[in-house]
Amino acid sequence: MVYLAAAAAQFGRDLEFDLQRVESIVAAARRAGAGLLVLPDGTLGGYLTDLREPVDSGHELSPTEPGDPAASAPDAAGAEHEAPVPPPMSVSADLPPALEPDDPVFDRLTAMAGDLVLCLGYRERAGALTYNSAVCLSGAGVHGRHRKVHLAPGERVSYASGDRFAAFDTPVGRLGMMIDYDKTFPEGARTLAEDGAIVLACLSAWPASLTDPARRVVKDRQARLFDLYDCARAAENQVVVVSANQTGRSGVLTFLGNAKVVGPGGDIRARTWAKAGLAVAELDPTAEVSRARRVLHHLVERRPEAYRAEPAGDSVAVDR
Repeated sequence: MVYLAAAAAQFGRDLEFDLQRVESIVAAARRAGAGLLVLPDGTLGGYLTDLREPVDSGHELSPTEPGDPAASAPDAAGAEHEAPVPPPMSVSADLPPALEPDDPVFDRLTAMAGDLVLCLGYRERAGALTYNSAVCLSGAGVHGRHRKVHLAPGERVSYASGDRFAAFDTPVGRLGMMIDYDKTFPEGARTLAEDGAIVLACLSAWPASLTDPARRVVKDRQARLFDLYDCARAAENQVVVVSANQTGRSGVLTFLGNAKVVGPGGDIRARTWAKAGLAVAELDPTAEVSRARRVLHHLVERRPEAYRAEPAGDSVAVDR
């Protein structure tokens, strides 16, 4: 048995502040006996300030341009949305700091993690490009990395897209990572499950709806979708999902929190709701996944040859 923990917390542009917050959450997870802790997308340096297609303000921004440090906004999770939706953002350089994969900050995090397996998100610089990335590490070193594959419109001027999903071994079992919008697409989670992952770490900076905001965040349609995707990806692949999310505000974005641990039947074992906190559940991922697949084994029972749409010219008309 192992305790799995997912954090709902706010992170901003101040890296030192972020590291102190990570240290505090790691300490809380360790007190709870956790063997795995998943932190949100943008743990180091925060996230973007808008997700809509930007309007051109005369400043050309490429995925290679570093962001300017800025203080994080105060936590406002659970606030009501009564103001009109603001216009799309102007292109600006207010981006999280971009870190090389060998930045000394990861040595600090490795020492901080110790025997705890820790997943967290950051903006990665790789040559001429930057990525929305996640790293999984412990005191033994880095276990795996992931670059976000599916980018929302507002991210495309700030990040390049990753091109693969791959699982890797950790002390808590074989694990795969997805970054927020990745989990909207079932193919990513399915690829990780086929690669042997029994735990999916989902790192998010998932905001309330910008186009159809609810008066209360808990009633927001994006909160419903966030929970739906977590449970669906767990149930359809019969794996454990550990889902973290940001809280508070960043620009026009209000993050939803709702960190959770989901069992392989799609059942939520622990959650935080909208405010900052830690969702912790005790389970044996290997045993639970094996039990879930004992009679119905979704991966084995797939019929890939039937999942292709026939060309329009080969269809057969049927009278009704």
